[in-house]
Amino acid sequence: MSFSRITILGPGLLGGSVGLAASGAGHEVILWGRNPERVEVALKIGLEATTDLKDAMKEADLIILAVPVGVMGLLFESISGNLKPGAIVTDVGSVKALPHRVAKEHGIPFIGSHPMAGSEQTGIEAARADLFKGAACALTNDQERPNEELRAVASFWENLGCVISVMNSKDHDRAVARISHLPHAMAVATAGAALRFSGDEFLAAGGFRDTTRVASGDPEMWAEIMVENRAAVTAALHDAQVELREMLDHLAKSDKKGLQSYLAKVKARKENPSGNL
Repeated sequence: MSFSRITILGPGLLGGSVGLAASGAGHEVILWGRNPERVEVALKIGLEATTDLKDAMKEADLIILAVPVGVMGLLFESISGNLKPGAIVTDVGSVKALPHRVAKEHGIPFIGSHPMAGSEQTGIEAARADLFKGAACALTNDQERPNEELRAVASFWENLGCVISVMNSKDHDRAVARISHLPHAMAVATAGAALRFSGDEFLAAGGFRDTTRVASGDPEMWAEIMVENRAAVTAALHDAQVELREMLDHLAKSDKKGLQSYLAKVKARKENPSGNL
Protein backbone atom coordinates (compact mmCIF):
# COMPACT_ATOMS: atom_id res chain seq x y z
CA MET A 1 0.00 0.00 0.00
CA SER A 2 1.27 3.44 -0.93
CA PHE A 3 -0.07 6.97 -1.22
CA SER A 4 0.02 8.68 -4.60
CA ARG A 5 -2.10 11.73 -3.83
CA ILE A 6 -1.70 13.52 -0.50
CA THR A 7 -4.12 16.15 0.79
CA ILE A 8 -2.92 18.41 3.60
CA LEU A 9 -5.52 20.34 5.57
CA GLY A 10 -3.94 23.40 7.14
CA PRO A 11 -1.49 25.88 5.58
CA GLY A 12 0.80 26.49 8.56
CA LEU A 13 4.42 25.67 9.34
CA LEU A 14 3.87 21.92 9.61
CA GLY A 15 1.32 21.66 6.82
CA GLY A 16 3.52 23.63 4.44
CA SER A 17 6.62 21.68 5.43
CA VAL A 18 4.87 18.34 4.93
CA GLY A 19 3.73 19.57 1.53
CA LEU A 20 7.21 20.60 0.43
CA ALA A 21 8.80 17.41 1.76
CA ALA A 22 6.14 15.12 0.26
CA SER A 23 6.37 16.87 -3.11
CA GLY A 24 10.12 16.38 -3.02
CA ALA A 25 9.57 12.69 -2.26
CA GLY A 26 7.48 12.27 -5.41
CA HIS A 27 3.93 12.49 -4.08
CA GLU A 28 1.17 14.50 -5.74
CA VAL A 29 0.25 17.05 -3.07
CA ILE A 30 -2.56 19.54 -2.62
CA LEU A 31 -2.91 21.81 0.39
CA TRP A 32 -6.20 23.22 1.65
CA GLY A 33 -6.79 26.29 3.79
CA ARG A 34 -9.72 28.56 4.60
CA ASN A 35 -7.58 31.69 4.50
CA PRO A 36 -7.03 32.86 0.88
CA GLU A 37 -3.90 34.78 1.87
CA ARG A 38 -2.22 31.67 3.28
CA VAL A 39 -3.28 29.67 0.26
CA GLU A 40 -1.66 32.34 -1.90
CA VAL A 41 1.59 31.93 0.05
CA ALA A 42 1.40 28.15 -0.48
CA LEU A 43 1.10 28.73 -4.22
CA LYS A 44 4.08 31.08 -4.17
CA ILE A 45 6.32 28.47 -2.52
CA GLY A 46 5.42 25.95 -5.20
CA LEU A 47 2.54 23.95 -3.73
CA GLU A 48 -0.81 23.23 -5.31
CA ALA A 49 -3.35 24.81 -2.96
CA THR A 50 -7.03 25.67 -2.75
CA THR A 51 -9.73 27.02 -0.45
CA ASP A 52 -12.22 24.43 -1.82
CA LEU A 53 -12.30 21.51 0.63
CA LYS A 54 -14.20 19.13 -1.65
CA ASP A 55 -11.80 19.82 -4.49
CA ALA A 56 -8.83 19.21 -2.21
CA MET A 57 -10.27 15.87 -1.05
CA LYS A 58 -10.77 14.44 -4.56
CA GLU A 59 -8.96 11.13 -5.02
CA ALA A 60 -6.77 11.66 -1.95
CA ASP A 61 -5.14 8.45 -0.67
CA LEU A 62 -3.81 10.08 2.51
CA ILE A 63 -5.34 13.09 4.25
CA ILE A 64 -3.15 14.88 6.80
CA LEU A 65 -4.72 17.23 9.33
CA ALA A 66 -2.31 20.04 10.15
CA VAL A 67 -4.77 22.22 12.06
CA PRO A 68 -5.12 23.30 15.72
CA VAL A 69 -6.51 20.65 18.06
CA GLY A 70 -9.58 22.75 18.78
CA VAL A 71 -10.91 22.64 15.20
CA MET A 72 -10.28 18.95 14.50
CA GLY A 73 -13.83 17.98 15.43
CA LEU A 74 -15.36 20.33 12.87
CA LEU A 75 -12.89 19.24 10.20
CA PHE A 76 -13.52 15.54 10.81
CA GLU A 77 -17.21 16.23 10.41
CA SER A 78 -16.61 18.14 7.17
CA ILE A 79 -14.51 15.43 5.53
CA SER A 80 -16.43 12.38 6.77
CA GLY A 81 -18.57 12.14 3.64
CA ASN A 82 -15.82 12.97 1.16
CA LEU A 83 -13.26 10.22 1.68
CA LYS A 84 -12.15 8.05 -1.20
CA PRO A 85 -12.68 4.33 -0.43
CA GLY A 86 -9.50 3.00 1.13
CA ALA A 87 -8.19 6.45 2.08
CA ILE A 88 -6.46 6.95 5.43
CA VAL A 89 -6.57 10.05 7.63
CA THR A 90 -3.70 11.09 9.87
CA ASP A 91 -2.54 14.29 11.56
CA VAL A 92 0.54 16.08 12.90
CA GLY A 93 -0.72 17.09 16.35
CA SER A 94 1.05 16.67 19.67
CA VAL A 95 -2.08 15.38 21.46
CA LYS A 96 -3.44 12.04 20.28
CA ALA A 97 -6.36 10.94 22.49
CA LEU A 98 -8.67 13.69 21.19
CA PRO A 99 -8.31 13.07 17.42
CA HIS A 100 -8.72 9.32 17.94
CA ARG A 101 -11.90 9.91 19.90
CA VAL A 102 -13.36 12.33 17.35
CA ALA A 103 -12.36 10.19 14.36
CA LYS A 104 -14.13 7.22 15.93
CA GLU A 105 -17.27 9.31 16.48
CA HIS A 106 -17.37 10.14 12.76
CA GLY A 107 -16.39 6.67 11.52
CA ILE A 108 -13.16 7.92 9.95
CA PRO A 109 -10.23 5.51 9.40
CA PHE A 110 -7.53 7.24 11.42
CA ILE A 111 -3.92 6.58 12.37
CA GLY A 112 -2.37 9.30 14.50
CA SER A 113 0.99 10.84 13.65
CA HIS A 114 3.16 13.17 15.70
CA PRO A 115 6.29 14.28 13.85
CA MET A 116 8.30 16.04 16.56
CA ALA A 117 9.73 18.72 14.35
CA GLY A 118 8.06 21.96 15.32
CA SER A 119 9.65 25.35 15.78
CA GLU A 120 9.06 28.57 17.66
CA GLN A 121 8.35 30.01 14.21
CA THR A 122 4.80 29.94 12.90
CA GLY A 123 3.05 30.25 9.57
CA ILE A 124 3.57 28.71 6.17
CA GLU A 125 6.19 31.38 5.43
CA ALA A 126 8.54 29.41 7.70
CA ALA A 127 7.87 26.06 5.98
CA ARG A 128 10.85 24.09 4.75
CA ALA A 129 11.28 20.71 3.08
CA ASP A 130 13.99 19.43 5.44
CA LEU A 131 12.05 20.06 8.67
CA PHE A 132 11.54 16.33 9.31
CA LYS A 133 15.08 15.10 8.67
CA GLY A 134 16.06 13.01 11.69
CA ALA A 135 12.88 13.90 13.60
CA ALA A 136 11.15 11.37 15.84
CA CYS A 137 7.61 10.56 14.73
CA ALA A 138 5.19 8.69 16.99
CA LEU A 139 2.31 6.77 15.40
CA THR A 140 -0.81 5.80 17.34
CA ASN A 141 -3.20 3.12 16.13
CA ASP A 142 -5.98 2.99 18.72
CA GLN A 143 -8.47 1.96 16.02
CA GLU A 144 -6.29 -1.10 15.31
CA ARG A 145 -6.21 -0.37 11.61
CA PRO A 146 -4.65 -3.17 9.50
CA ASN A 147 -0.86 -3.54 9.64
CA GLU A 148 -0.70 -2.74 5.92
CA GLU A 149 -2.14 0.72 6.59
CA LEU A 150 0.11 1.32 9.60
CA ARG A 151 3.19 0.32 7.58
CA ALA A 152 2.13 2.64 4.75
CA VAL A 153 1.79 5.64 7.08
CA ALA A 154 5.12 4.76 8.70
CA SER A 155 6.80 4.53 5.27
CA PHE A 156 5.41 7.91 4.31
CA TRP A 157 7.02 9.61 7.31
CA GLU A 158 10.23 7.63 6.94
CA ASN A 159 10.53 8.88 3.36
CA LEU A 160 10.34 12.42 4.74
CA GLY A 161 13.26 11.64 7.07
CA CYS A 162 11.48 10.64 10.30
CA VAL A 163 12.38 7.90 12.78
CA ILE A 164 9.21 5.98 13.72
CA SER A 165 7.86 4.60 16.98
CA VAL A 166 4.39 3.15 17.60
CA MET A 167 2.37 3.46 20.83
CA ASN A 168 -1.19 3.99 22.02
CA SER A 169 -2.59 7.49 22.44
CA LYS A 170 -2.66 7.38 26.26
CA ASP A 171 1.04 6.49 26.50
CA HIS A 172 1.85 9.08 23.83
CA ASP A 173 0.06 11.92 25.59
CA ARG A 174 1.65 11.03 28.93
CA ALA A 175 5.13 10.90 27.33
CA VAL A 176 4.88 14.18 25.40
CA ALA A 177 3.60 15.94 28.51
CA ARG A 178 7.06 15.25 29.95
CA ILE A 179 9.30 15.77 26.93
CA SER A 180 7.46 18.56 25.10
CA HIS A 181 4.61 20.21 26.98
CA LEU A 182 6.43 20.52 30.32
CA PRO A 183 9.58 22.01 28.72
CA HIS A 184 7.40 24.57 26.96
CA ALA A 185 5.61 25.44 30.21
CA MET A 186 8.93 25.76 32.05
CA ALA A 187 10.38 27.94 29.26
CA VAL A 188 7.40 30.26 29.65
CA ALA A 189 7.81 30.29 33.44
CA THR A 190 11.54 30.98 33.13
CA ALA A 191 10.99 33.84 30.67
CA GLY A 192 8.24 35.28 32.86
CA ALA A 193 10.36 35.15 36.01
CA ALA A 194 13.51 36.47 34.33
CA LEU A 195 11.72 39.37 32.65
CA ARG A 196 9.39 40.28 35.51
CA PHE A 197 11.58 43.05 36.90
CA SER A 198 13.88 43.67 33.94
CA GLY A 199 14.44 47.11 32.54
CA ASP A 200 16.42 48.47 29.64
CA GLU A 201 19.58 47.08 31.20
CA PHE A 202 18.45 43.44 30.86
CA LEU A 203 21.16 41.21 29.38
CA ALA A 204 19.98 38.17 27.38
CA ALA A 205 22.76 35.66 28.01
CA GLY A 206 23.11 32.47 25.99
CA GLY A 207 21.57 30.34 28.73
CA PHE A 208 18.47 32.52 28.79
CA ARG A 209 18.07 32.35 25.01
CA ASP A 210 18.55 28.58 24.90
CA THR A 211 16.22 27.88 27.81
CA THR A 212 13.39 30.18 26.70
CA ARG A 213 13.51 29.82 22.90
CA VAL A 214 10.29 27.81 22.67
CA ALA A 215 8.43 30.34 24.82
CA SER A 216 8.07 32.34 21.60
CA GLY A 217 5.70 29.70 20.22
CA ASP A 218 2.10 30.47 19.26
CA PRO A 219 0.17 31.12 22.53
CA GLU A 220 -3.20 30.09 21.07
CA MET A 221 -1.86 26.77 19.81
CA TRP A 222 -0.02 25.98 23.04
CA ALA A 223 -2.99 26.87 25.23
CA GLU A 224 -5.10 24.39 23.25
CA ILE A 225 -2.45 21.67 23.47
CA MET A 226 -1.94 22.06 27.20
CA VAL A 227 -5.66 22.16 28.01
CA GLU A 228 -6.40 19.09 25.87
CA ASN A 229 -3.58 17.20 27.63
CA ARG A 230 -4.22 18.85 30.99
CA ALA A 231 -4.17 15.74 33.20
CA ALA A 232 -0.71 14.65 32.04
CA VAL A 233 0.62 18.22 31.92
CA THR A 234 -0.68 18.93 35.43
CA ALA A 235 1.06 15.81 36.79
CA ALA A 236 4.32 16.85 35.13
CA LEU A 237 4.07 20.40 36.51
CA HIS A 238 3.46 19.05 40.02
CA ASP A 239 6.68 17.03 39.68
CA ALA A 240 8.46 20.19 38.52
CA GLN A 241 7.22 21.89 41.71
CA VAL A 242 8.82 19.11 43.76
CA GLU A 243 12.14 19.73 42.02
CA LEU A 244 11.92 23.50 42.55
CA ARG A 245 11.07 23.03 46.22
CA GLU A 246 14.14 20.86 46.72
CA MET A 247 16.38 23.59 45.29
CA LEU A 248 14.62 26.23 47.37
CA ASP A 249 15.10 24.16 50.53
CA HIS A 250 18.84 23.84 49.92
CA LEU A 251 19.10 27.58 49.25
CA ALA A 252 17.09 28.45 52.36
CA LYS A 253 19.59 26.46 54.44
CA SER A 254 22.65 27.75 52.54
CA ASP A 255 23.30 24.04 51.97
CA LYS A 256 25.94 24.14 49.26
CA LYS A 257 26.84 20.48 49.64
CA GLY A 258 23.23 19.36 49.45
CA LEU A 259 22.54 21.55 46.42
CA GLN A 260 25.65 20.27 44.68
CA SER A 261 24.55 16.69 45.34
CA TYR A 262 21.07 17.42 43.95
CA LEU A 263 22.49 19.10 40.81
CA ALA A 264 24.87 16.18 40.27
CA LYS A 265 22.03 13.66 40.66
CA VAL A 266 19.87 15.39 38.05
CA LYS A 267 22.85 15.84 35.70
CA ALA A 268 23.57 12.11 35.87
CA ARG A 269 19.91 11.26 35.32
CA LYS A 270 19.77 13.50 32.25
CA GLU A 271 22.93 12.00 30.77
CA ASN A 272 21.66 8.45 31.37
CA PRO A 273 17.85 8.71 31.37
CA SER A 274 17.37 4.94 31.00
CA GLY A 275 19.55 4.13 34.01
CA ASN A 276 18.37 3.55 37.56
CA LEU A 277 19.72 6.77 39.05
